[in-house]
Amino acid sequence: VQLQASGGGLVQAGDSLRLSCAASGLTLRSATMAWFRQAPGKEREFVAAFFRGGSSRHYADTVKGRFALSGDNAKNTVNLQMNTLKPEDTAVYYCAAGQRLIWSSMQTPQAYPYWGQGTQVTVSS
Repeated sequence: VQLQASGGGLVQAGDSLRLSCAASGLTLRSATMAWFRQAPGKEREFVAAFFRGGSSRHYADTVKGRFALSGDNAKNTVNLQMNTLKPEDTAVYYCAAGQRLIWSSMQTPQAYPYWGQGTQVTVSS
């Protein structure tokens, strides 16, 4: 399984960015794909998850209403649309994937065996 993340960059507060995570070696329909982020000196934190092929979507409270997940089964890709970005959104964003995850483990990094390489998002004030 390989995950390829893309779409990060440097933007100003209030701007938007879209991250993409393309998966190979697994099928989006049967997997849970998630985004985590890690800022310098902080632990990796959950951002959003496309649970079991998109049967449901879950967001951290800090991004709810600003970030939105979408999936493209044909391309085996999950996108994270990030709107109204804030300086505190600055971090390296990682996509992760797992199969047969249960709901209660969705926000736990250790539940995901597959990780992308990370993409930097920097939001200036």
